[in-house]
Amino acid sequence: VIPPPLIHIESYSEDSISFSLKMTTNIKVSGYVVNIFWTFDTHRQEKRTLIIEGEKSIQKVANLTAHTPYEISAWARTELGDSPLSFVHVVTSGTRPASPSLKAKAVNQTAVECSWTGPRNVVYGIFYATSFLELYRSPHNTTTTSHNITVLVQRDEQYLFLV
Repeated sequence: VIPPPLIHIESYSEDSISFSLKMTTNIKVSGYVVNIFWTFDTHRQEKRTLIIEGEKSIQKVANLTAHTPYEISAWARTELGDSPLSFVHVVTSGTRPASPSLKAKAVNQTAVECSWTGPRNVVYGIFYATSFLELYRSPHNTTTTSHNITVLVQRDEQYLFLV
């Protein structure tokens, strides 16, 4: 039986998490697959996947949000197959930024100008769709470091936006 890997949180800050991965077995490990999950806007789950080569590993994941719960799951790729999953949970330190205040204005039939308030020097995600279900399951999205963006949409449709 292949055991799950051990995930140990080494440290965390407002915008990063460092963790180590190791196996408690003599089975040869070729690498790990790690998923980092968090919830956006209490409904939409986001994910970042890391493919890590080698047997032992310390990883740092940056560009995270302050005071946000993250779930890290990992499995090892071995000479005998994949291991079961391991999970750890961690909440980044600091104060979660306030939600931006979004304004969306149609420029023409296929363009919407979105603008919002919020801190500088951060990355914003803009999510949009034609229904609440699509907005939370598979929205169109883009990112920017500015406080406004023009989004191209299909004509004759109504859209919902989140930033």
